[in-house]
Amino acid sequence: MAKNLAVATHASDEPTKATLPFITAIGAMGAEKPCTIALVGEAVSLVKEAVAKNIHGVGFPPLPELIAKVIQAKVPVFV
Repeated sequence: MAKNLAVATHASDEPTKATLPFITAIGAMGAEKPCTIALVGEAVSLVKEAVAKNIHGVGFPPLPELIAKVIQAKVPVFV
C-alpha cells in the first residue's frame, strides 16, 4: 500500500499553505490511505498552540480543528 507524506513548510507567513498538509492527511484518512505529516522550517512553529490557534487558511476550517482531527486519528507528525 502506498504511503503519503504531507510536508508543511509554512506557518503564520502563509496560513493557507500551512493548512494544506493537514487537509491532505484528513483526505487520506477518508480514503483509508496512510499518511504522515512532516513539519519543517517555519512550519515547526505550528506545534505552539499560540501560533496554531491564529492560523485559518482561506476556504478551510481553522487549523486547531484540523489538528484535533489529525490527533484523534493518530496521524504521525514529525517535527
